[in-house]
This record gives sequence, C-alpha cells and structure tokens, in this order.
Amino acid sequence: MKFRFALALALLAVVAVGLALTLQHPPVVAIQGGYRGLGMMQVYNPQTLEAKAATNRVPEPSPKLDPSGQPSSAVYQNVQVLKDVDSNELLRLMNDITQWVAPDQGCAYCHAEGEELSSDKLYTKVVARRMLQMTRHINADWKSHVADTGVTCYTCHRGQPVPAYVWFQDPSSVDVHGLLGNRGGKNAPAPSAGLTALPSDPFEAFLDYANEIRVVSATALPEDDHSSIKQTEWTYALMINISNALGVNCTFCHNSRSFFAWDQSTPQRATAYHGIRLVRDLNKNYLEGLSAQFPHERLGPLGDVPKINCRTCHQGASKPLLGASMIKDYPELAVASAASNAR
Repeated sequence: MKFRFALALALLAVVAVGLALTLQHPPVVAIQGGYRGLGMMQVYNPQTLEAKAATNRVPEPSPKLDPSGQPSSAVYQNVQVLKDVDSNELLRLMNDITQWVAPDQGCAYCHAEGEELSSDKLYTKVVARRMLQMTRHINADWKSHVADTGVTCYTCHRGQPVPAYVWFQDPSSVDVHGLLGNRGGKNAPAPSAGLTALPSDPFEAFLDYANEIRVVSATALPEDDHSSIKQTEWTYALMINISNALGVNCTFCHNSRSFFAWDQSTPQRATAYHGIRLVRDLNKNYLEGLSAQFPHERLGPLGDVPKINCRTCHQGASKPLLGASMIKDYPELAVASAASNAR
C-alpha cells in the first residue's frame, strides 16, 4: 500500500513538473492570423514579451558629425568598401561598429596595435571588410526579405565579436555505417532540430545547399526523392528550427489544413521563402569564402567556417530587433556599389 502511495505521488510530481514546463501562466494573448476555425493564431505571454523586448533594444546612435566634404578614400588609405562615405561619417560609423561588435576589445580587435590603421595584419579586419560588403548586399539586393528595415552589424552581433547563433557542420551527421546501417543523422538530439530525434543536420541539407524543401509530392506517386521519408524528416527539422528562431508556431506562415498550399498561406511564408534563400546566398558567397582567413581555432570540428541561420538575426523574435530599423541612422550601409561586392 505504501509503495502504491509513493508511486502515485511520484507520478503526480512528474505530471506537475511537465505541466509547469509546458503550460504558460495566464494571462496570455492570442492573435488570430487567418480564417476562423483553422487555429491560425499566435499565443503570446506578456511576461515572455517583456523579456524579449529587453534583449532586443536598439543602441542609441552616435551624434552625427558635420560633413568634411571629402570621401573617406581621399583621406584614409586602404578603404575598399566605404569609399563613397564622407570621411567624418566613416569615423562615426567605425565608432558605432566597435560598440556593436567588440565593445570590450575596442578598435584593437580589427586594427593591430603599433600598426597603421590601413594595415590588414589582423584577420579580423579582413573578415570585417567582407561583412560590410555583405551588409550592403543584404540591404540593397534582398529587400524581398528585409524590406526597408534592413540590417546592420548589430542585428547579428549584439555586442559580441562572434554572433551567438552561428553553426558549423555537425560531426554526428557524417555517415557512420554500422550493423544496423546509417542512422542518417537521427536519434542524436541536437538544438538545431529542437532536441527531437529528427536529423540533426537541417542546416547542411537546406541552408548550405539549395535542396528542395518539400513534404508533399506534387504527383500521386512521388517521382523523385524530394518527398521521401528522409526528406520529410529533414524538412520538419528545419521548420522546427525556424519556428524556434522566430518565436512562433507553424501557423505563423502556414494554413494548418494544407501546409503545402501557397494560396492558403500567410504573407509571412513568402518572406520566409526569400529568407531561406538569403541565408544560402550569404553562406555560400560570403562566409565560406573566408575559410582561408579564419585561424584554426575559429573553425568548426570538421574545419568549416561559422555560418548563419535564421536565428542568427532573429534571435527569438519574428522580426529582428522587434522590427526596429537602424538603417535610417546609417544609410551608408544600404548603398549598393561595385565595391560592396568586391572580393
């Protein structure tokens, strides 16, 4: 009898802990995003929103300086990207970038002490130059995703030299053939797949390569492997990651009666479509090209460079920095130029 009573108490304790971890304390706010009866709504907890607002505050911009009337390339040596920026504005921008990326390290994070500012001795300066090119490219060429809100270095870095949410190739995703065959990256719970038993490498499958993201076949009998079970598991792993990255559930983009149908989806799905392709573009054309610049200790376990995913910018918010735009204070980061795409 005592054993049964103890067992019942233990079960109640487990249930109580489970409810405490999964249910949100009231009050909660439900916002409907689609037709009634389809469950297309987002549920928000005001306490969670307060914490999110605290981590998404936009830093105050430095006061603007009077223009010097001279482009930075005429005043400073080895300016390769921001040639068209007024030389005084360049100083202001460099000061704020230091606060966005390396507030503790200061200017010496990119500029070697005892060297001319024009020196490229530190790899961090070479990488920073490429990141400026990338920022301009995003703001000028990917309005289909960032619109006029745009991005700055702070969007990802948030005061850290290395953004908090970058990724490397997962060593567990490397094919391991055993008695029971290749496990396909599954059953190795990883944050990238929401700690599920789904494949742990959705980034490699979809954000490093332009693979089709599909679950439902377009024909009665699948004609290729885009609707295979493995493809489906990869897709769900990626969708779980995106959901966590934006702090939303599936119905933020999809109509739950037909995840496949575009004409029944929300406008956010089109924005996400372009966002996935933006991430692929940046990983392939900007970040992976820096592999020769990074020292060994900055590479992943398999020797690859740090890459980005949706969470790198969004960090738990459906819009990075809760939709606040910093571009109005730094319009030079939204200018397309030949220099912005120079290698």
